Amino acid sequence: MTALGPGLRRLIQAFEKLGISFFAGGSLASSVHGMPRATRDVDLVANLTPSQADALVREIGGEFYLDPDTIRDALAAGRPFNLIHFESSYKFDIFPLPHDAYHLEEFARRQFQPVRQWGDDFSLPVASAEDTILSKLVWFRQGGEVSERQWADARGVVEVQKDRLDVAYMRGWSLKLGVHDMLERLLVEAGMTTR
Repeated sequence: MTALGPGLRRLIQAFEKLGISFFAGGSLASSVHGMPRATRDVDLVANLTPSQADALVREIGGEFYLDPDTIRDALAAGRPFNLIHFESSYKFDIFPLPHDAYHLEEFARRQFQPVRQWGDDFSLPVASAEDTILSKLVWFRQGGEVSERQWADARGVVEVQKDRLDVAYMRGWSLKLGVHDMLERLLVEAGMTTR
């Protein structure tokens, strides 16, 4: 498998040059905090304005497959869009930062973490372990609670991070996000029922 690094490093470089703040979520975040697994796509949450999007297209257009009209339409609708790095074929799903209370809190709690999976070794901002778990549970619920991968990713983070997790934070937001029952089930599975 081609290393993730070249495409991700180039995208990080472009984001930093253009002043676009971001963090990695999804399977990259759950691999950093929990059980590493192979992935062909990377989820990035970016606080991206339309003018920055135009500048991003100019900055990386020759290195990534992208559609400027799709990007503009996605930003206007608050939907994700994707970029595909030509050299590595990695797909990057870019999620515009929603400006609701939870997502702003999640964004504020992002942490620089080393990425050592798949032959790469560098650091980038990643969703916290707690927010990675919550996001995985939200995706699991929205997907009809059938994706064993989402559940396994969340469970892997709980099992690796166990005593370092801010369970009160997760319980508080899980009620507001509609995943409290699943969080409690996850904690029971991981033997954390007394916390």
